[in-house]
Amino acid sequence: MCGIERERGPRLPLFYIIRLKMITKELVKEIVEKYLEGTSIFLVDVFVRPGNLIVVEVDSDASVGIDDCVGLSRNIESHLNRDEEDFELEVGSAGVTSPFKIPRQYKKNIGNEVEILTKKGQKLSGILKSSDDNAFVVTVSKMIKPEGAKKKVAVEEDLTFGYEDVKYTKYIIRFK
Repeated sequence: MCGIERERGPRLPLFYIIRLKMITKELVKEIVEKYLEGTSIFLVDVFVRPGNLIVVEVDSDASVGIDDCVGLSRNIESHLNRDEEDFELEVGSAGVTSPFKIPRQYKKNIGNEVEILTKKGQKLSGILKSSDDNAFVVTVSKMIKPEGAKKKVAVEEDLTFGYEDVKYTKYIIRFK
């Protein structure tokens, strides 16, 4: 090169430059779903945040115990290699008052009282009557004054909502 040598920094092996296995939401989701297959526990959500903070949220038709979370955490760690990419892992259950994120949480709460905030800003509460993959039905009680009556009477009405029509739906805890 015309007698001029270029100064170069230390040469790194190619495997230091290219990560062999990136930690992605899809990878973690696949690991979790395979582990939970055949159990009453189901995946609610996975977050992979900057710095490889992995947050896994699960729920169950019955209950999620600490042993369930520890077992899942150990399984996830066994499928990821800290030598390839360092990470921090949090595994927990969906909180009782956390908004529902997936249709299975709606199915789990059929018969329970829920609070709904629609995207139009209407807030109501009622009993979750049914749900499927596209929508859910809530029975609400309204006070209506019938024509010619002096007092209002309670009337129940079933309202159907698409999941995309609500900002949140969550279980209501009542202490009596």
